Amino acid sequence: MFLLRCVQLGISLADLDLLTIGMVNDMYTEQMNDEVKYPLKANQRDFDQF
Repeated sequence: MFLLRCVQLGISLADLDLLTIGMVNDMYTEQMNDEVKYPLKANQRDFDQF
């Protein structure tokens, strides 16, 4: 499964020397989140109220 994720992300075997399994999993998760359309995004006012 790990190597499948690497192929999906376009990571070469040489690049794996510089990455950990956790980093590859995080990259895959972020890639999946990029496709999600959020109906509401925070703006500056929301951050100020936080």
